[in-house]
Amino acid sequence: MSEGQRFQLGTIGALGLSVVSSVSIVICNKALITTLGFTFATTLTSWHLLVTFCSLHVARWMKLFEHKPFDPRAVMGFGILNGTSIGLLNLSLGFNSVGFYQMTKLAIIPCTVLLETLFFRKIFSRNVQLSLTVLLVGVGIATVTDLQLNLLGSTLSLLAVLTTCVAQIMTNTIQKKFKVSSTQLLYQSCPYQAIILFVTGPFLDGLLTNQNVFAFNYTPQVLAFIVFSCLISVSVNFSTFLVIGKTSPVTYQVLGHLKTCLVLAFGYILLHDPFSWRNLLGILVAIVGMVLYSYYCIVESQQKAAAEAAAQLSQAKESESDPLINIENEGGILTEGAPRGPGWISDKDLQA
Repeated sequence: MSEGQRFQLGTIGALGLSVVSSVSIVICNKALITTLGFTFATTLTSWHLLVTFCSLHVARWMKLFEHKPFDPRAVMGFGILNGTSIGLLNLSLGFNSVGFYQMTKLAIIPCTVLLETLFFRKIFSRNVQLSLTVLLVGVGIATVTDLQLNLLGSTLSLLAVLTTCVAQIMTNTIQKKFKVSSTQLLYQSCPYQAIILFVTGPFLDGLLTNQNVFAFNYTPQVLAFIVFSCLISVSVNFSTFLVIGKTSPVTYQVLGHLKTCLVLAFGYILLHDPFSWRNLLGILVAIVGMVLYSYYCIVESQQKAAAEAAAQLSQAKESESDPLINIENEGGILTEGAPRGPGWISDKDLQA
């Protein structure tokens, strides 16, 4: 199996793991929050990150991956930014209507495209832009219902979009710049994310729910769902960093909207959630956008690989056809047209 085939297989595996684990944790958390009344989302996320770090620490102890320290300031800044973006997204949901929150999530893709175009000179073809537009329209039809605006909620949403976009772009660029794997980056940044959410989580959850997380009645059923959610989160966090590292922040957001469509479908099938023709139409339109995005990304990737291969081949042919201008031979340089002796004659032979 070639290197390219192994990379493609790894990417497909990462995408599949991300979809399965994310849909599973959403269904688990929905039962935990809706059915059992555990509404402390930020605190729960901090527990997810603590369990993820502990799991990775055990994996490192078992030598399942190599610890590779790098710029501590970059790690700290990245971890704090990631934790802040999670907290802001939860606040955005708390201070906005569900419809406006869904619009906030939809805004992440165009914002990411804009930032990568401005600061990284990345070019998105018109075909890719068109497919992303179709995707966003479909998800908007399926998920956005009411749009109630307020100044505080809008400000929190804007900050949530910006921090999420920058954090996801950093997830990709840090892995490439410092040549670290997704596991190595997650292992080093997890403590900072967990600490900032663990400290602020109870306060944010109390602000949003008017309840105290420490005064909640933790029944065996609630504890079982919390443990199950934390275990799934290890796979979610790992696959998130893996997907962004192997693909791009935009592709990860496209995958996120696929998860949204799957959650809607599974919610209708398993939990008997309300489902309308509008939801169905939106999901179908979104799937068309995802298929188009995948197709154009594959085509452009193949074209880029073919162009690079052609350039390398052309360069190799030019180097073979160019005349030998200078030949360095230990003590002197023989130029083109100068008399040259047999290749086996050396200064030592002459001295002998």
